[in-house]
Amino acid sequence: MNAGTAGPPVNAATILHADLDSFYASVEQRDDPALRDRPVVVGGGIVLAASYEAKRRGVYTPMPEFKARRLCPDLIVVPPRFDAYIAASKAVFEVFRDTTPNVEGLSIDEAFLDVSGLWRIAGAPVEIAGRLREQVRREVGLAITVGVARTKFLAKVASGVAKPDGLLLVEPDRELDFLHPLPVGRLWGVGSVTERKLHERGIYTVGEVALLEQAQLVAILGVASGRHLHALAHNRDPRRVETGKRRGSIGSQSALGRRPKTPESLESLLLGIVDRVTRRMRKADRAGRTITLRFRYDDFTRVTRARSLAHPTAATQPIAEVALAVLRSEQSTIEERGLTLLGLSVGNLVSLDATDVTEQLELPFGRKDRSQLDGAVDDLQRRFGNGVLTRAALLGRSSGFDAPMLPD
Repeated sequence: MNAGTAGPPVNAATILHADLDSFYASVEQRDDPALRDRPVVVGGGIVLAASYEAKRRGVYTPMPEFKARRLCPDLIVVPPRFDAYIAASKAVFEVFRDTTPNVEGLSIDEAFLDVSGLWRIAGAPVEIAGRLREQVRREVGLAITVGVARTKFLAKVASGVAKPDGLLLVEPDRELDFLHPLPVGRLWGVGSVTERKLHERGIYTVGEVALLEQAQLVAILGVASGRHLHALAHNRDPRRVETGKRRGSIGSQSALGRRPKTPESLESLLLGIVDRVTRRMRKADRAGRTITLRFRYDDFTRVTRARSLAHPTAATQPIAEVALAVLRSEQSTIEERGLTLLGLSVGNLVSLDATDVTEQLELPFGRKDRSQLDGAVDDLQRRFGNGVLTRAALLGRSSGFDAPMLPD
């Protein structure tokens, strides 16, 4: 259907899920021609991202680098450049917003777009998706895969099936024909544990999930997961694309590899993460109350620990104090099991204007003084770069792998 024709039919497939292909690795290959068509991973100790050439050799995230090199002796490992990834993400999201104002960002490299209101002026959704892919390639130099469907869930499944560098439309009258032959791992929310539980009962495809009664799934997986998967297996997903949502948290993390780590080195690393997170919070005019630390151990198990402040803040010092206390409480487990990733996020965000940073001065260094100091440091780093000032404890250390979610 061409632009200028009648509007979309009832229940048309008008939701796009756009997902950049192997984002970090693709940015590296875009910026360095010598890396193109080569097996490339971003990381150091742990694989943070892998090119499709590396994935075809069995490399995946978060595989230890030594295992990746066994699978792929000619592997090329490059350190992460998060400033480049954020810049690329912002450029891609500009293309999204040029396409439609109805954009819901999911992460730094993917989003939902609702194009239902564009039928008359821009053509059918699949045509819009094709032009979006061309524009991203032309203006940003990256490949992007787009799934088009009637529901958010099915659009995301479609983009996953279409990868890499593909476009797939799921016609409304063919939804279950498309969905039911797929493996259960394609269902949104099915991880390795849930997949194993289903496999143990001889359930391998989405269609086999759909044959079960909701009560049977609840008995296997629990109430929330059972109801969730029962709905998805029948493509019941009433959620709409939500625009204008501000991030619920701001965070950063560092991959550590398997080298020995002293408590002092971990505390220094965490202080650097706190500095980055609070700087982003102030840049976004956000203050938060809940501080969450994320730990990934040598066996790849993950644990989160959260504590809340009495009042929201964007000041570095109080967030650092709480973060260090949480880290110290976890130290014995770290010594026993090893640590390969440390992350921190601040949630329950509110507008910074809603907080009173001048009340109840603390001696000898009160809130107002801290706010002025934080502001002075932010200004210096904004003018001269992040490296102009650093904590004494971080001198001589790399800052680790700072992995953002969405660009601020």
